[in-house]
Amino acid sequence: MPLKPLDRRTMLRAAGVAIGLPFLDAMLPACAAADTKKALAPRRMLLVGRPLGLYTPYFFPEKAGKDYEPSRYLKLLQPHRGQFTVFSGMSHRYPAGHFAEVGLFTGVHPDHIRPNEIRNGISLDQEAASHIGGQTRFSSLVLGGGDAAWNRRGVRVPSQSRATQVFKQLFVRGTPEEEAREMRRIRDGQSILDGVREQLKTLNTKLGESDRARLDLYLASLREAEQRLQQDEKWSKTPKPEVKPATPVQDFGGPQLLQRSRQWFELVQLALKTDSTRVISLWLGSQERPEIDGVTLPHHDASHHGQEASKLEQLAMIEEAELKVLGEFLTKMKAAAETDSTLLDRTAIFYASNLGNSSSHDNTNLPILLAGGGFKHAGHVAFDRKNNMLLSNLYVRMLHQLGIEAKSFGASTNVISEV
Repeated sequence: MPLKPLDRRTMLRAAGVAIGLPFLDAMLPACAAADTKKALAPRRMLLVGRPLGLYTPYFFPEKAGKDYEPSRYLKLLQPHRGQFTVFSGMSHRYPAGHFAEVGLFTGVHPDHIRPNEIRNGISLDQEAASHIGGQTRFSSLVLGGGDAAWNRRGVRVPSQSRATQVFKQLFVRGTPEEEAREMRRIRDGQSILDGVREQLKTLNTKLGESDRARLDLYLASLREAEQRLQQDEKWSKTPKPEVKPATPVQDFGGPQLLQRSRQWFELVQLALKTDSTRVISLWLGSQERPEIDGVTLPHHDASHHGQEASKLEQLAMIEEAELKVLGEFLTKMKAAAETDSTLLDRTAIFYASNLGNSSSHDNTNLPILLAGGGFKHAGHVAFDRKNNMLLSNLYVRMLHQLGIEAKSFGASTNVISEV
């Protein structure tokens, strides 16, 4: 309901005493009220990772800037042309190999991501969640599988791969017995943490410097666990939102690539629309032969094409179908109104792969698309395809867009200004 404007000089009068009202939203000029409301509207982030790349000659436009001629793949996203930016010439500069999947969203220095030697850092979604995750029931969601989400200590955050379980967690209220059990779990956890903390106070005085440093990391973990328990207790008393998905929620298998992707995207939209979380990472893809008309090869085999024309065409059929599903998701996000904008305007959607050329396992010149989020979208931003711009420089920009004043992230050296 629109606010009825009030004069700032309005007074409350009782028993001959005049009391000035505090400054209220209704006293703002209409334009100022709108600006304030817009500024307070939540900002969100969705990271989508794909394990087998995209065939970049069909993805990247030849020309940079806003007036590019759309490539074969980008023709499928033209209804949203002004709401996304494609980046070429960006990567983490990791050596060749599938193992670089673990660094896609962390962007740590190349020396830390090598075969049989991985020293990872926090992923972009978890960094964002550490700042804005406390405002929602779930600080973040890690969906679909993969090894892309990592906490601040470089420990992998488990991913949820069953859509039915995620839907239940988000939107299905438990029985009274289940809710009582959950409350006992929270309180038992708090009691255990209290006991451990008291014991650590005594232990800390008996340790050397290196052991105290290790203990500090452990204490940081305890503080995080305590914060999670406090958040769980708060939200356990808050009713879950009631939603009705467009299609019944199912757990689709690997061959059902498109159905599975649509299912995850619908759950993502519902989670964001109900403000159940503001940070999501989603891993999409399958090694198997997808159930797509005309496709006869497993996705993995088609992606390792060796420039063979018949395999490239099979790969293109798979990737075009996937990008159509992405386009459907962008359409739904744009159609979801939020205050004076849309869910797409308020959500930074990052869509990328750790492989620039899956056939040779090359990890440079990655296929990257950034949509929505209120960015100044620039069409096609082309960096040097031989001396790549660090992708972490874009990650710093994405954190800034969320209102997080990060000075650096991963192996970043700067922050890009193109969007």
